[in-house]
Amino acid sequence: MADFTDRVVMITGASGNLGSATGRAFLASGAKLALIDRHKDLLLQTYPELAEEPGCFMTSCADLTSLEDVNQVVMATIDYFGRIDVLVNTVGGYRAGAPLHETSINTWEFMIRLNARTVFVTTQSVTPHMLKQGYGKIIHVAARPGLKGAANASAYSASKAAVLRLVESASAELKNQGINVNCILPGTIDTPQNREASPDADYSHWVAPESLAGIIRFLASDEARDIHGAAIPVYGLS
Repeated sequence: MADFTDRVVMITGASGNLGSATGRAFLASGAKLALIDRHKDLLLQTYPELAEEPGCFMTSCADLTSLEDVNQVVMATIDYFGRIDVLVNTVGGYRAGAPLHETSINTWEFMIRLNARTVFVTTQSVTPHMLKQGYGKIIHVAARPGLKGAANASAYSASKAAVLRLVESASAELKNQGINVNCILPGTIDTPQNREASPDADYSHWVAPESLAGIIRFLASDEARDIHGAAIPVYGLS
């Protein structure tokens, strides 16, 4: 297991299923944590043992699609720790079920904002600080439909395809300056919400959040220093 002692890891969506698994994975590796979520009370419920821990900074962000809001959170983290070594952006969502010609413009805009704009904004916000350091790791969450459009999921597929292209572009711009930018492609994640939505599924084929967190932690480690612009498939048996 890589040692992240003295590394500062910022995790967005830190109270979610994947975000909390990721936070605990880095905590076990000695990292200092900047845990970001829309509601700070959710962070306190998720990590009650860290409420008074000086190596953990918890804060809310009103809107992760807003560069101004994200800049404020990034600067607050810099003020607290002095640096950000790793950004793990787990924010995203799924909305699908209708063919393209029946998909509302609201669904289209929601998917683009939630899945693609958050990648653009968070990467743009942390990059200047990582450039000053000459070091940084940025990991986002894409999805398999981003590789190929899926029926009845046009907006979702397009938004996740945008994640892939943003990661590739940012990596091409930053890889010679000490910054790795990569993403993961999860299969169906084994969460309570997904089990409720698919009660008859074989959950053993799904991917545990802890498994994904392990891959994210690897991408944030120095062992992954030669991986740039990659989309790592983590499909389990799905």
